[in-house]
Amino acid sequence: MRGRRLRGISRGAGGRRGGSAGQSVMQHLTPWLFLAAAVGLLLLFTYWPAINLFYYSVTDWDGIDQQKNLVGFENYVQVFTDPRIFSVFFVSLYYFAASFFQIAIALYFATILSFSTRFSGFFRGVLFFPYLINGVAVGFVFLYLFQPGGTLDTVLSWFGVTEPPQWLGDPDVVNWSLAATSVWRYTGMGFVLFLGAIQSIPHELYEAADIDGANRWAQFWAIIFPGIRRVVGLTVILAIAGSLSVFEVPFVMTGGANGSSTFVINTLQTAFSYRSVGLASAMAVVLLIVVLVVTWIQRRVFPDEKVDLT
Repeated sequence: MRGRRLRGISRGAGGRRGGSAGQSVMQHLTPWLFLAAAVGLLLLFTYWPAINLFYYSVTDWDGIDQQKNLVGFENYVQVFTDPRIFSVFFVSLYYFAASFFQIAIALYFATILSFSTRFSGFFRGVLFFPYLINGVAVGFVFLYLFQPGGTLDTVLSWFGVTEPPQWLGDPDVVNWSLAATSVWRYTGMGFVLFLGAIQSIPHELYEAADIDGANRWAQFWAIIFPGIRRVVGLTVILAIAGSLSVFEVPFVMTGGANGSSTFVINTLQTAFSYRSVGLASAMAVVLLIVVLVVTWIQRRVFPDEKVDLT
């Protein structure tokens, strides 16, 4: 009787040990299962399409035919030698120049509204609201703004301007008009980034600066700008990448006409209008490499250094 009781106890103890061992294994596997799901989605929707993009870029695929003939680096040679393709990159310079105005405007209003300002909540909403609007809607709104006899021409006529330029029809003006539209739309994103970074700076630093008699301008250069240097660098990277990959605004407003075609618009036209998916894939790969190289240069020139404000 006593032996059967001891065997029962030993089996119960063994079962508990087995159960605890199973729970321990599941506790160790659970984080990896969650990680596997995220990595699987990343591989499926990001890296696998990128691999296919590289493969298509060395073929002559037209997007319809099942057969894909390997052509090596002929598509890349055409990208760099055909002036109708690579010269479109220079259109990005308009957006790149406008992005610095965008950063300056966002930083200015973020600095002002980070202090105690009347109706600061209202102005924050006004500045961020354009970023929430769909790019297609923004394009249509500014299309009516810039059209001949439209809103902008009407306002200018009040100040005596009787012959305004063709904002979207003049090749010398169209890219500046489109770049200004992008500034209006994306200033809110930089504003929110700068405002959050400024508000993360310890308030005691401002109090010490007030005691020392530093005005707002001195506080900006001594406290605010060093404290948000990382965010400024991030914004510059986003501005460079965005200026190289502009699509929605010029596509909706001009369709790439009058010298306003960007590299992305040209890539889509090459793929779907001219049925040259292989060449378009090579253009997309070149754009990716250019963005990565520019980002690497920016990180080398402006390293991410930790700033000690104390």
